[in-house]
Amino acid sequence: MSVVTEKRLKDRSDSRCEISGNTENLLVYLVEPKTEVIPENCILITKNLKDQLENPETTNTNDWRGLTDSMWNENLPVQIVSWRMLARLKNHDLLEMMYLDEDALEWAKATEEADDDEGKIVHKDSNGNVLLDGDSVVLIKDLDVKGATFTAKRGAAVHNIKLVWDNANQIEGRVENQHIVILTQYVKKTK
Repeated sequence: MSVVTEKRLKDRSDSRCEISGNTENLLVYLVEPKTEVIPENCILITKNLKDQLENPETTNTNDWRGLTDSMWNENLPVQIVSWRMLARLKNHDLLEMMYLDEDALEWAKATEEADDDEGKIVHKDSNGNVLLDGDSVVLIKDLDVKGATFTAKRGAAVHNIKLVWDNANQIEGRVENQHIVILTQYVKKTK
């Protein structure tokens, strides 16, 4: 690892993780498939986030809240890592807001995060329609809400749903001003 590269990355990021902003346990991370360890191919990142990048099964969504800022970073390697993690976390709303030119998008897609839908978790409603973050659905039966004192009634609209990224059978949404998890088999997508 080049000491010069590490110093330039620390200068560039003010000695902060370029994703989370944390200042402890910082490492240089080479953004594959690049092979040359230079600042134009690397980011400064915490050990925790680097481990999650390298081991997707350990991904903790809460650790990646900094993506909403890092996706706008002026440094391309930071944008690439942000794009890859937004793709892994299936945050389609933020992905649609990002702009990467053709070469940058090719770099971003050069990993398993951007593989076609094979092996990806796909959320579907009771009729088999694919659900995406931000969709609206209607409940198709009354649902007792665990830990709450109400029943979510059949026909209730749930707007701006969020997908549970690691479970194809669950979505999140607000019903009667309560944030709840709903099984996809009990919803129907609305147009």
